[in-house]
Amino acid sequence: MSSKIKWILASASPRRRELLTQIGLSFEVVVSEADENIAEKLSPGELVERLSLIKAGAVRDYLSVDEADNKPVGDGEPGESETAGDNYAADGLPYAVIGADTVVYHEGEILGKPKDEEDAFRMLRALSGATHSVFTGVSILLPDETVTFHSETKVTFDELSDEEIRAYIASGEPMDKAGAYGIQGLGGAFVTGIEGEYANVVGFPIGEFCRILRKKGLFGY
Repeated sequence: MSSKIKWILASASPRRRELLTQIGLSFEVVVSEADENIAEKLSPGELVERLSLIKAGAVRDYLSVDEADNKPVGDGEPGESETAGDNYAADGLPYAVIGADTVVYHEGEILGKPKDEEDAFRMLRALSGATHSVFTGVSILLPDETVTFHSETKVTFDELSDEEIRAYIASGEPMDKAGAYGIQGLGGAFVTGIEGEYANVVGFPIGEFCRILRKKGLFGY
């Protein structure tokens, strides 16, 4: 994929890395260490947008300071490293930062990553036999503007027994995922219906992201 931008992903999520790699985007990773605690009560869409902006903004600030001091911040390979290469403007390309955040929303409750196995059980028991929403917010910090949006996908679960839930938790898969399940993994066996973009549930709305880039002349093969 051709690009006029040096892309930076402000996320440690391997799922987001994989999705962006699938569309041919060349990028490097700088993990945000921003404080993500928000006391203000927000809707799910507002929350994920705010968090995505916080993550992306923290990484942009970090890189700006690093450039000013002319300090190296790593030498990893694009799409694989935990940090990005040194001096982002050195190759003549401006850089843009991508931040993202995903939550599950069900019956008035925002479900992030479970705190422990009992919390994961509580979440999965609540989602059993019901339809919930997955919200992912994305912020794209371009050199001359910031684009922030969110996508919603509705997901329906089959009825789950306590034994099935416990066995799934024992696999370890739910513990680092919003809503305590991964649709792209073992958790996909629970899903009986989906309305909206599948990739959004995985953790990044690739379709909407690419649509925005095409409109701005930043996406093409």
